[in-house]
Order: sequence, then C-alpha cells, then structure tokens
Amino acid sequence: MATLEIRNLHASVETPEGEIPILHGVNLTIGDGEIHAIMGPNGSGKSTTAYALAGHPKYIVTEGQILLDGEDITDATADERARAGLFLAMQYPVEVPGVSVTNFLRTAKTAIDGKAPKLREWTKKIKEVSETLKVDSDFVSRDLNVGFSGGEKKRTEVLQMELLEPKVAILDETDSGLDVDALRVVSEGVVDVHERTGNSILLITHYSRILQYIKPDYVHVFADGKIVRTGGPELADELEASGYDSYVEA
Repeated sequence: MATLEIRNLHASVETPEGEIPILHGVNLTIGDGEIHAIMGPNGSGKSTTAYALAGHPKYIVTEGQILLDGEDITDATADERARAGLFLAMQYPVEVPGVSVTNFLRTAKTAIDGKAPKLREWTKKIKEVSETLKVDSDFVSRDLNVGFSGGEKKRTEVLQMELLEPKVAILDETDSGLDVDALRVVSEGVVDVHERTGNSILLITHYSRILQYIKPDYVHVFADGKIVRTGGPELADELEASGYDSYVEA
C-alpha cells in the first residue's frame, strides 16, 4: 500500500520564546503494510515526530527528509500530505464548533478523493462504521468534538480513519484516556482498516496494553529526540516491566 521513510530528521517547535530543538536525527523506515510502535518517556519527542510528519506549521524541520512512497514530502503542506495518503490521529483532537461530524467527514473525503461521495452510499457507510465503533446514532450530527468525552474524541479519529482509508496512519497516543472497553473498540477499528486496506501504521504509545490488540511488527524506544533501540513485540513487555530510566540516563 505505501512506505514511509524518515531520514535523519531534525525538528524544532515554535514557541513565544523562539524555536526549541526537539528531534535530533530520527531514522525510521516503515515498509508496506507494516505496523511500527514507538514507546518512550514524556518529553522524548514522540508527539513532535507525529506532528512533524503530518506537516503541522509549528513544528519546523531543520534537517533531514520525509519520503512517502519514495516521494519527498518534507516541504509539503499538511493538506498535500493528507491527499497523498498520510493521516494523523491526534492525541488531543481539537473542537470545531459549528461543523458537524458528518459534514467534516464528507468534506475531508471529497478533498482526498477529488469528488464528493454519493450521498446514499456515504450515509450507509457512516451508519455501518458508527455501529462498529459503538457510537450513538446522533453522534455524527453533533459539532465536531464539542463536548465529547475523551473516548468519543478517539472514536471520532478512528471513524475518520475508517472512512478516509489512508495509506499511512500515524496514531499519537490513541489509547490515552480510554477505559478497557473503549480501548478494545477503538483498537478493533484500527485493525479493521489495516486488514481491509493493508495500510502502514506508526503507533505512538506509553503503554503495552494497546499492543495486545494492535500487534506491531517492530517496537522502537524513543529518547532524547531519536530512536535509541529497536526490537520485536517482546520489547514492549520489557519496557512495561523495567520502564525507561536506563534509556533516559544513557
């Protein structure tokens, strides 16, 4: 479906005090249909990586390259990256008063595909996915994320992923704030898209519990703005048991 290659990525975040360097040489290749998990302590640069990959204007790439299917998208805008097939599920989804979930989704789908989906088919698809994610029937008529619980916001992110079918999905702490039942439902939605489309996934998390549902091919330890260790799924269990202190000290 797609490959994402990150070469020696350095990035800074823009603040009122000026630019603060966060990433210090991230190297990672996500192959076609692969699932990679990034784990690490707070402040290590995991979310900065997600936003830099998605093209957030406050996160400035100062060195390195980002390639999607071999095409350099380092200087592409966020909407250009989205149309190319890159998707970001945010840790803290923003509220958009006055824009309903269904209107937002249909507008996004139209922008991605270059044409509006047929209304009857679209309505049917939204109903099917909403039932899968166990959201109320009036959910899609509400203003996007306004008054939503943490679990509802995360389900909305996965709802977008189900309908947009991105080539590469970046999931930034999708498990944060979810109870056990919501975690299972959201994870099943992610797995459904992956199995149905064969997309590639970069999953950022603190804990191994979500990896019980979304099985990674590789697990990477992130510290001080870069990847410091890579292993298989068993590495997540090791981190859960021993923590990140040794990597922070190193």
